[in-house]
Amino acid sequence: MLALGLMSGTSLDGVDAALVVTDGVAVERLGPSLTQPYPETLRTALRGVLGGVGPVEEVERAVTLFHAEVVARLLADNRLAAAEIDVVGFHGHTILHRPAERRTWQIGDGALLAKLTGIPVVDDFRSADVAAGGQGAPLVPVFHAALAAGLPRPLAVLNLGGVGNVTWIGEDDSLLAFDTGPGNALLDDWALAHTGRPVDEGGALARTGRVDAGAVAAFLRHPYFARVPPKSLDRDDFRKTAAALVAGLGAADGAATLTAFTAKAAGLARAHFPKPAAGWLVCGGGRHNPAVMTALAAEFNVPVAPVEAVGWDGDALEAQAFAYLAVRSLRGLPLTFPETTGTPRPLSGGRFHR
Repeated sequence: MLALGLMSGTSLDGVDAALVVTDGVAVERLGPSLTQPYPETLRTALRGVLGGVGPVEEVERAVTLFHAEVVARLLADNRLAAAEIDVVGFHGHTILHRPAERRTWQIGDGALLAKLTGIPVVDDFRSADVAAGGQGAPLVPVFHAALAAGLPRPLAVLNLGGVGNVTWIGEDDSLLAFDTGPGNALLDDWALAHTGRPVDEGGALARTGRVDAGAVAAFLRHPYFARVPPKSLDRDDFRKTAAALVAGLGAADGAATLTAFTAKAAGLARAHFPKPAAGWLVCGGGRHNPAVMTALAAEFNVPVAPVEAVGWDGDALEAQAFAYLAVRSLRGLPLTFPETTGTPRPLSGGRFHR
């Protein structure tokens, strides 16, 4: 099937879209992709409904309309008609994730998107897993494993979006996955507050600062890191803890310290691996930040590289994953597993909209 995947990540930067040819097991071909940044007004509106507060229905409609525009642009750029696309995998945007309460909320109207695009849509990928007692995240590990066929194992794939998550892939294709801790969210929020820009571009702020080792040590005592996976996080789970620890720091030192939070949290993930990873591949927006990548390289004693080093497209990877997962959903294949989300059994998921 020719599937189109859409991803709006917790970093609030915009929508990624990508085309994939797949049967939901093997990846036959990765097609074109694009990223469309959110206009500042929509990004601000999205921030305003995090946690499930405010004018959620109004923002949900705006987010859906924006996704429809992204679909239209990807098709137009590649001279494709809607009829040529078999399915759209529509992640939506997570505004609340509380698996312990069996709650997860991704806004985005799949029925409206199907109507606007003229293409069948699969959305709501997480709810079935959470309802069954799983964490509902991460969802991408089964796609990582499909892409990693033929690469040396054990392999760790670290995704640094707003939240960090890791997929460990064993020699026998066994999987373990969980959220590692903060990704870019804390640093992005800090940069916005201190520079007026939504990211620490090029790690410029962090690279001129000094890490507060005491704050890092205190941060790593957070009980989340000792919990046995599977486990997952909401974008803002560490916000209050981190804010208290960096409150007295200057802009540069705070950025350096928050960067260290991300890298050190990823380092703690190794304690949960069945066997040490022979290498780490990094995807998500965090791999574009040289300060983050330098901190990760210092943390590990094995090779650390962006996923482009093995020919993957780190900007498109999560959108590609939801194209792949949409096809798996249509075929009734499992999206989540006991080892990736803690669900009691392998589970399919997603809702189909004609």
